[in-house]
Amino acid sequence: MVLAVREVFAKSILNKSKVMDYCINPYVGCEHACVYCYARLFMPRYSKHKEKWGSFVDVKINAAEILKKQIKKAEKKPVWISGVTDPYQPLEAKYSLTRKCLEVLLHEQWPITIQTKSLLVLRDLELLKRFKQAEVGFTITTDRESIAKLFEPNAPAIKERVTALQKLHEEGIRTFAFIGPILPCDAEHLASMLFDKVDYVFLDRMNYKSTIEKFYKEHTLEYALKSEFFKEKKQSFLSAFHDAGIEAKALF
Repeated sequence: MVLAVREVFAKSILNKSKVMDYCINPYVGCEHACVYCYARLFMPRYSKHKEKWGSFVDVKINAAEILKKQIKKAEKKPVWISGVTDPYQPLEAKYSLTRKCLEVLLHEQWPITIQTKSLLVLRDLELLKRFKQAEVGFTITTDRESIAKLFEPNAPAIKERVTALQKLHEEGIRTFAFIGPILPCDAEHLASMLFDKVDYVFLDRMNYKSTIEKFYKEHTLEYALKSEFFKEKKQSFLSAFHDAGIEAKALF
């Protein structure tokens, strides 16, 4: 797949969020091309892109400069990085927009939460350790690499994400896992993979059934869209994490 990359100038980078007080999205679009991503439902229309989701990325090359101006006028509150794109998708290795924004936030010690699927976050480990309040979470939706490759075609392997979580946790960074949407998996096995690597866990179901039902049917996975599936997995996860003394919260 050919990736269409466009360098753009943002008017705002520190924006209000329904998840946290603020969010920062240095990029528009995401190379990981996850078929379940809610951003794929509105981002092409919002960004005027006609390309297939996962095949375009806009790079907000002035992100750090805009952020410097915005935080001077904003109240210091938690920032979610990113929200509708992976802040450490492959292009970050070239542009370092996330790192530059982190440097700006670090100067004023803003509390941050990073959510990613990428090992590239380890590049900024020493920077993260200088924050008074910083946490990093990895989205891990299944324990089966074949399922992950099907739904998250360009994302790093599950084992690599778990290893990255372990490294961050061992270095004293507060960590979490976002198991959402829950995909076909062995809940107990995935929970065991995350033991001693996370401080807490979020669970969520597939919330966009109508837009992805065809994809599930094409791969004979319809059972994994049923309420019974999510109910059973939720209970299995909550029980496993409870037994391990790890805080887990279901968002459904």
